[in-house]
Amino acid sequence: MKRKIAFTALACALLAAFSYLTDYGVLRYRVATGRQPFGTVTVYRYYSIAEKNRKTEYVFDRAAPETCVHSLFPHLGYSPCWYLNRHTEQRVEM
Repeated sequence: MKRKIAFTALACALLAAFSYLTDYGVLRYRVATGRQPFGTVTVYRYYSIAEKNRKTEYVFDRAAPETCVHSLFPHLGYSPCWYLNRHTEQRVEM
């Protein structure tokens, strides 16, 4: 039983590593050939400031475009575009 669990865990880890490296390789290929590896998404940020009287103050920032990468996983310091399209409002805790 322990061998099956260990084998399954190892297979999942290898599959995840292979997926990530393949996604990175495709991204590097798109960068090298100039096939639009990056995109922009308009993101609305707001800051959540905890006050001493147990209340929260919200400060809203202007909408700003954020660079994203057309891939499955985050690469090169950018979030994936599919994730940013679904999470256009970002809360920053202060």
